Amino acid sequence: MSKNLVIVESPAKSKTIEKYLGSDFKVVSSKGHIRDLATSGKYGFGVDIDNGFTPKYVAIRGKKKDITALKNDVKKANKVYLATDPDREGEAISWHLKDELGIDENNYERIVFNEITKNAVIDSFNHARKIDDLMVRSQETRRILDRIIGFRLSKLMQSKTGGKSAGRVQSVALKLIVDKENEINNFKSEEYWTIDAIFNDFNASLFKYKNDKIKISNEEEVNKIENELSNEYKVESIEEKEKNKQSKPPFITSTLQQDAINKLNFSSKKTMSVAQKLYEGISLKDETVGLITYMRTDSIRLSNEFIDSTNNYIKDNYGKEYVGSVKKSKKTENVQDAHEAIRPSSINRTPESIKDYLTDDEYKLYSLIYFRALASLMAPSKVKSTSIVLENNNYKFKINGQVTLFDGYLKVYKDYEKSEDNKLPDIKDDSILKTDKLDKKQHFTEPPARYSESSLIKEMESLGIGRPSTYAQTISTIIDRGYVKLVQKKFIPTEIGIETNNKLQEYFSNLINVKYTAKMEEDLDSISNGSIVWNELLKKFYKEFEPMVENAFENMEKKEPEKTGEKCPECNSDLVIRNGKYGKFVSCSNYPNCKYIKKEAKQNVEVCDCIKCGQKIVERKTKKGKIFYGCSNFPKCKEAFWDLPIGEKCPECNNMLVKKDDKIKCSACDYEK
Repeated sequence: MSKNLVIVESPAKSKTIEKYLGSDFKVVSSKGHIRDLATSGKYGFGVDIDNGFTPKYVAIRGKKKDITALKNDVKKANKVYLATDPDREGEAISWHLKDELGIDENNYERIVFNEITKNAVIDSFNHARKIDDLMVRSQETRRILDRIIGFRLSKLMQSKTGGKSAGRVQSVALKLIVDKENEINNFKSEEYWTIDAIFNDFNASLFKYKNDKIKISNEEEVNKIENELSNEYKVESIEEKEKNKQSKPPFITSTLQQDAINKLNFSSKKTMSVAQKLYEGISLKDETVGLITYMRTDSIRLSNEFIDSTNNYIKDNYGKEYVGSVKKSKKTENVQDAHEAIRPSSINRTPESIKDYLTDDEYKLYSLIYFRALASLMAPSKVKSTSIVLENNNYKFKINGQVTLFDGYLKVYKDYEKSEDNKLPDIKDDSILKTDKLDKKQHFTEPPARYSESSLIKEMESLGIGRPSTYAQTISTIIDRGYVKLVQKKFIPTEIGIETNNKLQEYFSNLINVKYTAKMEEDLDSISNGSIVWNELLKKFYKEFEPMVENAFENMEKKEPEKTGEKCPECNSDLVIRNGKYGKFVSCSNYPNCKYIKKEAKQNVEVCDCIKCGQKIVERKTKKGKIFYGCSNFPKCKEAFWDLPIGEKCPECNNMLVKKDDKIKCSACDYEK
């Protein structure tokens, strides 16, 4: 019997959704993208430059079986519903599915939902539509741009420098880090001093002389001020103000990544991976349900249904005085407002109530998302701030204090945002306070701080570089390429990173910069709303870009490879260190006339005993340089693991236990120690 077919991206999502739809529906997964640009044609772009930038698509390697299975499902279906993610990437995947699977125009619908809950999924069928071709064109143009820039500049860097790649967004991210390092290196520290008057219950800081701000540059000035001060400080003014401290809006992709880095010590990559699991569905006691809304979003908007249910929850659990107002976005550019902020799918599903069904990481991230969304709809906290100014021979000292009058949203958010009271003693106006104690401290101005992962994401977002959903991948790329390294959680550019950036700036400064990259993001948005024609943008770009690349290939000085001090055993030329696809290697400087490559002695690092055959499990590398762990008795024993094996058997299935992210789990079943 024929059924309606629903196609989503991930297997986890398909299992969750199929439970909601009943026996009339079959839900299958495309397992992400099924096609990508070919690597044929001019420069391997997979794009016909001379024919309106027409792209040529091919099935992604390893996806042919999936495509065949999907085609069979489509043939048997009454109707096809394309239910990929609710953003441009998801829209493009739906278009590729429709095109590749030969889905009839009159026999399909595009449905979207922002959360994987039964009500949201079923309601999406009431708003079915056709594929948005402009959104697809916007994503397609982005892909073509990234292919052209990436292929041409990466080839250039590989042939002229020690660099491995370059790209539209990654190279601007690298530039930010290198520019910051230059700023630090050029920084000249300046001396300054501070003076505090020390009383029994508080300190007062010198901040003015008469009505002017004071700057103390050396010890001589400190001594002069000290000599002019008496031991009597007159209370010149007492100012008390009540202030409201507003809660922050619910998370968008970039702010979630920043807070998860700062508060949970997650990387941006790990944050998105855990959030994906929370979105796709978690098996609870009585149901399988997506716990959060879609985690790739630029919008702080919340649905009316969520606002109403949360306001009732706040009223019932904390009192009506804790109900706040809805946060409104001030950001108008580059916002994809097709879906909501990141929030729990139900405010009644508290972190504590589902803790037993979550891993530690899932619980931590869900709690962060849950309480941020809840706090965003709660009343502001109220504080009374007190500022007291003391006067001594025209020198003015300030004391600041603060007392909480009403905790407001901090009732639920105090674990993530600290607010400490500093109550001042009862001091009368015009009274005289006495002390001879001064705290005089020498300081030196500090250079600007290097970027952390969190501050780099914040900077990229504020400058309009790239998309929040791609920040994690961008950062991973510049680390993996060896352009930067993380030292004490701060980015430091490597020698090859600095060299790559300098060469790109020498020849492509009008392209690899913040302003151009941000403008390109705006233009890509304009394609999706129909105000710019996609291939006209590509024509204009390529006309400017290609001559610059050709000039760089012709004129950029090639970096000579480093000599090892050894001679080639075949032709007696110098041996040099080269950068290859899979890392550094030693070869003859007389290449291509001499193709000698020095074979490095393999060093197999033993990890533990193999629980299958008793031989040693050793550390190995794939052809692409990725580390894995395999039995030294291969091919007789084919035990192999991506995660670090520990040589112990799983108590449930007797397979190897492995270590991942400081957790011990089974390599084969769901057991976790």
